[in-house]
Amino acid sequence: MIWGSPRRQYTWLAVGARTFVLLSLVMPLIVRNNQLLLLALLALGAIWAAVTAGEVLAIPATLLLVLDAVLIGSVAGLSSHSTTAILAALAVPPFTAGLAIGARGVAASLGSELSVYVVITLLTGDLHWPEVNAASTWAITGLGLGLIAAFVRRTYLQVNDPQRAYRDAQTLIRELITLSGRLSSGLDPVALGGQIASAVRDELPVTSLAVHVPRGDVLTPLVGDTGIVSPELAVSEELAQYSLMTGNIRVVGHSFAFPLNSGGGVAAVVSGVLSPGLDPQAMDLPRRLSALDRRLSPATVRLDTAVLFLAFRDSATVEERRRLAREMHDGVAQEMASLGYFVDTLVEQEAEGSTRARQLTLLRERLTMVVGEVRRSVQTLRTEIGESDSLGTAIGSLARHLSASSGLPIHVTLDEQTTRLRPEIESELLRIAQEAMTNAVRHAGATAINVQCSVAPPMAEIVVSDNGRGLGPGRDDSHGLEIMRERAALVSGELTVTDNTPHGTVVTVRLDGPPGVSTPESVAEADTLLA
Repeated sequence: MIWGSPRRQYTWLAVGARTFVLLSLVMPLIVRNNQLLLLALLALGAIWAAVTAGEVLAIPATLLLVLDAVLIGSVAGLSSHSTTAILAALAVPPFTAGLAIGARGVAASLGSELSVYVVITLLTGDLHWPEVNAASTWAITGLGLGLIAAFVRRTYLQVNDPQRAYRDAQTLIRELITLSGRLSSGLDPVALGGQIASAVRDELPVTSLAVHVPRGDVLTPLVGDTGIVSPELAVSEELAQYSLMTGNIRVVGHSFAFPLNSGGGVAAVVSGVLSPGLDPQAMDLPRRLSALDRRLSPATVRLDTAVLFLAFRDSATVEERRRLAREMHDGVAQEMASLGYFVDTLVEQEAEGSTRARQLTLLRERLTMVVGEVRRSVQTLRTEIGESDSLGTAIGSLARHLSASSGLPIHVTLDEQTTRLRPEIESELLRIAQEAMTNAVRHAGATAINVQCSVAPPMAEIVVSDNGRGLGPGRDDSHGLEIMRERAALVSGELTVTDNTPHGTVVTVRLDGPPGVSTPESVAEADTLLA
């Protein structure tokens, strides 16, 4: 139904269509001076005025629109033998029904008015070929206008529908599920990027090669060579950024980079270094790279689809985490805080030192502890890596909040390079660091926590150490370490937990792949004491 906030939009469109038809019938009336046409015109005006009043009064749309169609069909059947011009009115009810209800309204309206028109013309014996031809023409016109109106209603008149986004998502997800069975190459960006790298190596003899995917205005290495450091490699990385910004092939010496386009822009950039002894000019390298781009078009589409799918999954996860954080903050946390204030009032009413006062004080302390835990959980849910924030920046932000809420100093050391890890890898590493710091705050009994974050894609290492009690026996109800190991395995990383010297715990997560290329430029080296 359309009687919500878009009602005014519908009313103006419906009144405009009815007024237009009435005005268009004035000219035949003037030319022919037909009394029956005048009566029919007055009847149409009265019908549409009544229907418009009913719409303003919010009478059920289906009832009004069927009544409108029946009355218009009656007027057309009674007067079309005198002039076929009146049959133009048959196009209006399907149009207004499409605006109000949609396609099903078009079908109901058109069927009602044509049924009434045919019955009346048969009963009066006025069914002749010219009238049939004109009625068919205007009925088809009404069908077309009605379908257009239904599209306008669906696209524009329901923008304020709170369920609109979910309905659209429902349709798209169903289509995606249907299509997933035909995605023979899967949706793993690393595997698809590896296929592209293999195809380039088959075509060009290279000493090093990397496939990058865009992340905002910067590139993230997807697959490539590791352990190679050379000036030519650094040049190829700069050329890759140039190709991303301009969409052009770039060759400097033996270093090269070329973009892969999927139709919606640059989906990936391939950079590399030719083998020594080859002459890029003699082999016409730009032309061969351009041919490679065209030949890799199907693989590029597959890779772009996989990257978009991951971005969609991450976006949906982030929104769900935010929703849970809002509910916890506005619900559980506020209720617990209010309960704490009530306990404070009860404590003030008890005699100092009494058993009841001590019990209430203990209850207040427990409530304070629970509220703190809830607030830390809210912060955990809200912490995420933005498009412009690095992994180290997100870890630093999380450490500041944990330090402020717990009172423990958290010492963070960052060493990051300009090239970033893939979004899903950064997300998993952040959650591992988050769990390690939270465990140290809650259970270690530490007086200081140190965090070291080193990122040189595709390699990364995060070390969280404390000076607390050290490793103790595992608890049956604790799954934090298991979850951290699972997160590390998801990104092909290694997690180790060892005793610190002289006491405490060290949690280390190390990532050596997937293969990528590091750059020599450091974006940040910070050593900040968070108190």
